Amino acid sequence: MPVRSTSEIARVAMFAALIGLSALVTVPFIGPVPFTLQPLVVLLAGMILGPRLGPTSVLVYLLLGLVAPVYAGGQAGIGVLIGPTGGYLVGFVVAASVTGLVARSGSPSLARFATAGLAGLVPVYVLGATWLALHLQIDSVWGVLAAGVLQFVPLDAVKALLAAGLACALVSSPLGLPSPDRLR
Repeated sequence: MPVRSTSEIARVAMFAALIGLSALVTVPFIGPVPFTLQPLVVLLAGMILGPRLGPTSVLVYLLLGLVAPVYAGGQAGIGVLIGPTGGYLVGFVVAASVTGLVARSGSPSLARFATAGLAGLVPVYVLGATWLALHLQIDSVWGVLAAGVLQFVPLDAVKALLAAGLACALVSSPLGLPSPDRLR
């Protein structure tokens, strides 16, 4: 996923920083997975940066987290990536890609961005819950769904819709951001 210009480097760095900042908003939930604002920014990165730069910004964030305390709750290091929340973090990379692909599949609209955001949540839940089940040795499907998915769905859906609204506002603003249909 090569970055081709100074403008792209700046946008990737900005979203990596925003993901790190959104990780600082942490509310403990039942189990080891906290509530954060990260999904909102990851989905927005996919919508705004697209299927190439969106995941790149998440990868930059993940690499930064190996040495700096930018993971949820100000944590850092490889232990977070291999811990119970590691699957969700890896899922963010796939989510940004999926969100970017769906957002770019037609003309930009609130409905398109909302669909992209909701579709982007699927890999986060699949990879996150699978890794959580393996890490905690949970063999009950309902147990892993309760601990790692169901409690997050309502608020994550709101985050996806909020990201869609922000994406619509940003692509129609005079900021000079490229419209999704021009980034194909």
